[in-house]
Amino acid sequence: MQTLRRQKSTCRGDSSNCVETATTPAAVHVRDSKDVSGPRLALSHATWVAFIAYADKLGDSELGS
Repeated sequence: MQTLRRQKSTCRGDSSNCVETATTPAAVHVRDSKDVSGPRLALSHATWVAFIAYADKLGDSELGS
């Protein structure tokens, strides 16, 4: 199994709702920083870019921040 080098997102507020990401040539891996043993996602780079664009378009108010 490949060891991933993860980065924690920049959080706001109490820092309790953060994600960690790790990028490989094939995918962007995402997990909850509070539950590192919990569920994980592996997204294609195109899907990750589309998600970030969508989240940016919605803004904080619609994402619950």
